[in-house]
Amino acid sequence: MTDADQSDSIGSPDSPDADPVAPETYDEFAASRSDPRFTDWLRKRAGDSWDDATAHRLTRELAADELADDVFRQYLVQDYAFVETLVGVFGHAVGTAPTMESKSELVSFLSVLTDDEDDYFLRAFDALDVPESVYSDPKTTPTTRAFIDLLERAAGQGGYAETLAVLVPAEWVYLSWATAGTNPDESPSRFYLSEWIDLHAVDGFAAFVEWLRTELDREGAAASPRRQRRLEQLFCRTVELEVAFFDEAYELAPSGDSTATATSPAPSHSTGGSSQPGDGRW
Repeated sequence: MTDADQSDSIGSPDSPDADPVAPETYDEFAASRSDPRFTDWLRKRAGDSWDDATAHRLTRELAADELADDVFRQYLVQDYAFVETLVGVFGHAVGTAPTMESKSELVSFLSVLTDDEDDYFLRAFDALDVPESVYSDPKTTPTTRAFIDLLERAAGQGGYAETLAVLVPAEWVYLSWATAGTNPDESPSRFYLSEWIDLHAVDGFAAFVEWLRTELDREGAAASPRRQRRLEQLFCRTVELEVAFFDEAYELAPSGDSTATATSPAPSHSTGGSSQPGDGRW
């Protein structure tokens, strides 16, 4: 697929939250630094959305053991629906990775998603009294559907770099909030909160996110300016959807509210079904 094909085939708008002080091109960014990283440029281009995602009310209340169970329940059910697609996208990345070493790294992380993390979800659902009929066939929300669509289109219509452009922020955001100011001696008393933090704060996950970033650093720096712009769009849209994903847990939970105002626009498309705000409530 040519750069021109990739530029037009995965429809999502430029990020409205792009930091106005961040250089518009990677070349401009790299020229002012001795050791530039493509992923650092992408993070800057995400602007305020990056801070909104990594310091969200949901993650702050989670770390402080103040998150309402029904908010976390709503969030977790949607995340489980999302993870199924995430596993498929990582599988696609295995097929398009340029080296056996890269393929091996991705396969190793896939085993974590399908083993350790899946075990966590099942134990958490049991503790939160989520029926199997709910988490095995969830009513996905507009944001979840938009997120799933973005990942599938990036992987299906792009190459290895496009797949990385959505996987890197999806994992990096979680590493960032899970390791930001957390105190192991003051972890939440509810295991499903404390373990959710632990899963994303361990050294192994941090090393994997750093490896993912290094892969995108290499692929992005070597891409044409047109393709770099496309990678930026994918990265920024992923961060925006992370914010909306957290917001929606409050908006749809019975005890939730809309004080966590969404900072990203409503999804412009979905993979099917109604797009009414109450789709995900159960």
